[in-house]
Amino acid sequence: MAHAKNHDYHILPPSIEPFIGSVSAFVMLFGAVLWMHGGSPWACLIGLVGVLYTMFVWWKRVVEESHVGDHTPVVRIGLRYGFILFIMSEVMFFFAWFWSFFKHQIYPMQEYIGTEYVAPHIHAIDPFHLPLINTLILLLSGCAVTWAHHGLVHGNDRKALVQGLAIGIVLGVAFTALQGYEYALLLTHDGWEFGGDQFFSNFFMATGFHGFHVIIGTIFLTVCLIRAIKGDFTPERHVGFEAAAWYWHFVDVVWLFLFFAVYIWGTSHLG
Repeated sequence: MAHAKNHDYHILPPSIEPFIGSVSAFVMLFGAVLWMHGGSPWACLIGLVGVLYTMFVWWKRVVEESHVGDHTPVVRIGLRYGFILFIMSEVMFFFAWFWSFFKHQIYPMQEYIGTEYVAPHIHAIDPFHLPLINTLILLLSGCAVTWAHHGLVHGNDRKALVQGLAIGIVLGVAFTALQGYEYALLLTHDGWEFGGDQFFSNFFMATGFHGFHVIIGTIFLTVCLIRAIKGDFTPERHVGFEAAAWYWHFVDVVWLFLFFAVYIWGTSHLG
């Protein structure tokens, strides 16, 4: 039940979650380094559990704050700005991989024989088969999420909200499954490998991190679907769903750049 507020700001009570999250993140990353150098994976896994616990408890509390009326218009604006800044940081993250990809494609600097660069033989991907199917799947999922958002904002259509989110989630899972199938084909049938030539490194890091973001976005939409079924979100109050929709459209846009840059342009001269 919402309570009355006499100001526009939300004063947070003392919380231990930031401390737990910081320590858990340090343990997870330190443990990951040890694991990569032949050590035990347990430190990394323990840290991961702590990070996941912090995320669950923290965001659960944010939802509860919304229900009791702590998310005033000023607070909602702050939440939106914060998430926009997060997406901007994600843009720069992928910008680094695109920079590396274009640099090594345009100015290769390895495996010289005399004064001539000899590109390794790489079995090129046909971008208009499985990659094109995945592109259409991801774009359709974005359309479904937009439909869900339109249904909520214009008329509070709960059926459109739930159905749109459900379709978007199913298509997101399908994208992940097809990307896993594509990786299996490239690694076992076409002779691709993790590492080795810089094209392989850039390809798997860029598309792999994008696939990881698709999984995160699918979980994000799933949480929104559960909340929508429970009756959360109104045309005026749906910052959580807005954030999920923005994130999903960001994932769509990144994939379009990957499709045209890596799959079409990047593999056109291989083989």
